[in-house]
Amino acid sequence: MAKITYIEFGGAEHVVDVPNGRTVMEGARDNGVPGIDADCGGACACSTCHVYVAPEWVDKLDPMDPMEEDMLDFAFQPDPARSRLTCQIKVTDALEGLVVNLPEKQI
Repeated sequence: MAKITYIEFGGAEHVVDVPNGRTVMEGARDNGVPGIDADCGGACACSTCHVYVAPEWVDKLDPMDPMEEDMLDFAFQPDPARSRLTCQIKVTDALEGLVVNLPEKQI
């Protein structure tokens, strides 16, 4: 289990314990974190679970695959260096303390 911090666009923080094997998106959805819509349910078929990964975490995550990279083209104001889809980030103990910032809106 890892403690993940989700920071809303307005600054409100939500610190959630997410079980290993789940995704960062599922952690947000299952704990009512506003700003993660997850319209496709985690199939990497939309961009409504887009976040900006805190700079110190970018290089600690597994690299994104081409499908995630393509879907980020549809996200609101993607940042090539920090944007990720939370449905594609699997939680492990190594993600303890991960911080993600939510965009102003999901599209």
